[in-house]
Amino acid sequence: MSELDLRLSTATAQDTGSFRLLELPPELCQIIESASEKTASLFIKGHPTEDAVLCTSEKTYAVRSVVLSNTVLVVTPSRSDPEGTVHIRDQLHEILELVPVVPKLHKLSVLLRDMEYDEGDEDRQATMPKYSYDQARSEIQASEAEFSRGLKARRILVLEGQLRPIAPAHLSTILELLLNYLISLSLSYQAAVVEELVSVLADEHEIPRAVSNQVISWFGDVKEGLWKMDADAVIRELGIGILRHHRHNPISENEFFKKWKNVVGDTFESSVKLPLLSGDYLRILSSIGEEAALTYFPSSALPVDPAARFVELFLTRQRWKHEEIEHFLLDLAVNSKERDKLLLKHARALTDSEGVWYTARVSYNN
Repeated sequence: MSELDLRLSTATAQDTGSFRLLELPPELCQIIESASEKTASLFIKGHPTEDAVLCTSEKTYAVRSVVLSNTVLVVTPSRSDPEGTVHIRDQLHEILELVPVVPKLHKLSVLLRDMEYDEGDEDRQATMPKYSYDQARSEIQASEAEFSRGLKARRILVLEGQLRPIAPAHLSTILELLLNYLISLSLSYQAAVVEELVSVLADEHEIPRAVSNQVISWFGDVKEGLWKMDADAVIRELGIGILRHHRHNPISENEFFKKWKNVVGDTFESSVKLPLLSGDYLRILSSIGEEAALTYFPSSALPVDPAARFVELFLTRQRWKHEEIEHFLLDLAVNSKERDKLLLKHARALTDSEGVWYTARVSYNN
């Protein structure tokens, strides 16, 4: 092994504290190494009050500091003797590691408050607060792909460059109209002509084409002007539209299914299934023999902090089956392995004749 002379650089004093060592996970190494073929875009995002994250085009990573047991020297070759002398530029006592995390999309609900798009709201647009797509892209801690999926999942329209969450009742109305026109115009829900649907909504119901086009794209795939509808997604959204009115006053399961089947129509009533609403309802059985009732309990309204989320869940119910509670944890971790870790940390598993139940590790007062 060749020997090198270590010398302090004249720039050591001004360089001290200016270097950071970042450990890249394998998937990020691949992106950077293939940058010559495809441009790699990496962004550090975060408000001064937030922990920084690094975003690729597809994923979001938390940036965490890890203290080193040994000091790492940052050195550069000497200009006069590059083969035998290196200059010490800085000393590092920590490295930065990147850990995959869920995107911080929950801020959108706060930032877009009072900006909801509803039928006939053109008169109040001038006085309405605005938050642009570009602003959100630069401020929200999420990758481009995660951000796009987040807008779709939260039913947020992009109108003239501004973000506008659509009113749930108006969305349900548009979806009901789409189902009706699929039947009346004899269009296949697997290959419906988008222009035909958009035109009839604009001409007969004054629904802007920009709105209906985006709604159609949320609920299926559009290729070459044809819409392949995601029937389950549409049926789910219409079911939530009914259930949303029963957050505090439960509705009987039979009555709910009657309303749900009525709104989706004869063509799709056979596809109405309660599991489609997982993560947005609670099923209540008062006593043996009584009819079950349903209440609206959306996971999106629960705290984003894991500890607070589990407190809320166990204050709502003292024990949960795994297949019930898992739907209320999907947005807390990047994969099932991480979600299982959260369950182990915040809940205790108990097994009886009915299967595995989860209860709180600590008692909460209702």
